[in-house]
Amino acid sequence: MLAVCEIRAKNPEYSIEVKRKLFYNIVTEVLDKLLSLASLVVLFPLMFLVALLIKFEDGGSVFYTQKRLGKNGKIFVIYKFRSMRMDAEKNGIKWADQEDSRVTNVGKFIRKTRFDEMPQLANILLGQMKLIGPRPERPELAREFYEELPEFVNRLLVKPGITGWAQVNGGYDITPAEKLEFDIEYIKQRGILLDLKIMIKTIYVVFSGDGAR
Repeated sequence: MLAVCEIRAKNPEYSIEVKRKLFYNIVTEVLDKLLSLASLVVLFPLMFLVALLIKFEDGGSVFYTQKRLGKNGKIFVIYKFRSMRMDAEKNGIKWADQEDSRVTNVGKFIRKTRFDEMPQLANILLGQMKLIGPRPERPELAREFYEELPEFVNRLLVKPGITGWAQVNGGYDITPAEKLEFDIEYIKQRGILLDLKIMIKTIYVVFSGDGAR
């Protein structure tokens, strides 16, 4: 677990306060779980097909797991459909590039449509994520970001999400600093109407492939 309080205490000038929104939190928690369960049921045939295609392409594992940072820096395991070769990180951790040679043929499609994120519906049912929120970061990369952007720790004040304000405003194509700006804006202004706007923009991103890698 990342020492969020310690980092915020060392950098008070970068810390923000999150308003308690009891009604919003309760409503979104219930809706997130209901929508996630319904989506898993409806999308199961397509998810099963994707799993078969991944397996048939190179015989490797269907799912990919990673440790990510959740609310208050708690580490949890995220689930994704594998979109890269099995040896994608043999030379260490690195962000995906445009036209990344490590991405498989099936991976190109599921990354473009963001379908590789669908197994994270299980993370929502487990209470580790929400449908909407800042994307959960890898602990190894997060520590690097905090060195240059101390305010990055504020992203851990709320639960991470499958989609978010940063993802629909540039996604993979924006820098960590730009991503942080969108995430902080969301954390300060989050509400039902903003979440609805993000969901609508997410649907557009899925069908357009905008910002995919």
